Amino acid sequence: MTDTTDGTPQDSENEDIMTDATEAQDAADEIPAERDDIIFKLNAELEATRDRLLRSVAEADNTRKRAEKEVRDAREYSVSKFAEDMLDISDSLSRAVAAVDEDTIANASEPMKNLIEGVAMTERSMLAKMERHGVRKVDPQPGDAFDPHLHQAVAQIPSDQPAGTIAAAMQTGFTIGGRTLRAAMVAVSAGQSGSDTPQDAPSGGHIDMKA
Repeated sequence: MTDTTDGTPQDSENEDIMTDATEAQDAADEIPAERDDIIFKLNAELEATRDRLLRSVAEADNTRKRAEKEVRDAREYSVSKFAEDMLDISDSLSRAVAAVDEDTIANASEPMKNLIEGVAMTERSMLAKMERHGVRKVDPQPGDAFDPHLHQAVAQIPSDQPAGTIAAAMQTGFTIGGRTLRAAMVAVSAGQSGSDTPQDAPSGGHIDMKA
């Protein structure tokens, strides 16, 4: 008769097999969890690297734009001081040309006509050279809208021009690049004489009356 009591070598071998199978299953169950953890960490590192890269690109782009602006400003405004010094000469030439009316020119001698024309040509040439370097003349006319960025109001007078617009210009102005080098000095219209508060005066905006 065959012995079937516990503790036989066959039973021990089966138990070992079952133990190994259980451990293998447990190890297999742990693999997906470990894999998910690794994937999560890799994704986090990838996102952090991507964020650092985007920040670096943005910072480099901002640095490039600032450098370009500095170069552009240096090129546009490097002659500002020189241009300011030349404005007095331009004003003198303009006054000299404006002081001679058409009748005076018509009755002047030929040498005097040549002198007057020479002064006028010098003024035009100077303005052209200044404009080539970004310095442009601001020459407001009666009826033009008052622009506080370009004009400086030194008086407010009755005129036929709409209230709040320019009635007369006393001195031309100049700009360089996008900046005002010298504001044009103007008188602002208060409307026709004898009228009360003008109905067509522009609303808002402060007119600087300081010379």
